Amino acid sequence: MIDINVYGGTKRQREYAESMARFVVKKLMPRKRNLDVCINLDKVDDALGYCYEEFKGSYAIEIDKRQSMRRFLETVAHEMVHVKQYCRNEMSGRDTWHGKYINPRTTEYWDLPWEIEAHGRECGLFIRWAQESGVANKDWAQDPA
Repeated sequence: MIDINVYGGTKRQREYAESMARFVVKKLMPRKRNLDVCINLDKVDDALGYCYEEFKGSYAIEIDKRQSMRRFLETVAHEMVHVKQYCRNEMSGRDTWHGKYINPRTTEYWDLPWEIEAHGRECGLFIRWAQESGVANKDWAQDPA
């Protein structure tokens, strides 16, 4: 069973976060049948979001609820890419990528392979979700550039 629970934030943030998380599961993990994701929307001071593997099949995500709606949902998509990486054993622990140790103290954040993929996918996932969800024409969903 795909179990996604969202806590905190506003009602709209919770609804959109759950919708985005389910969308990412459908797109990136279509055969996944057992997954437990807990998303907490709160103030996060040192990042836009975090993803933790609590144990195999169970994940915790923290998202800073103070972001603009578009950035907020891109962050949910970003963290769900990390869930996919854990589920497929692409990433294990905090520092292992496809079985190879990557030292985060000597590797720049933007050069970490798991972050390259997550940052590379977040915008496209958001755009596809916005189109499918019927919110692509809302002001907050437009390209900020």
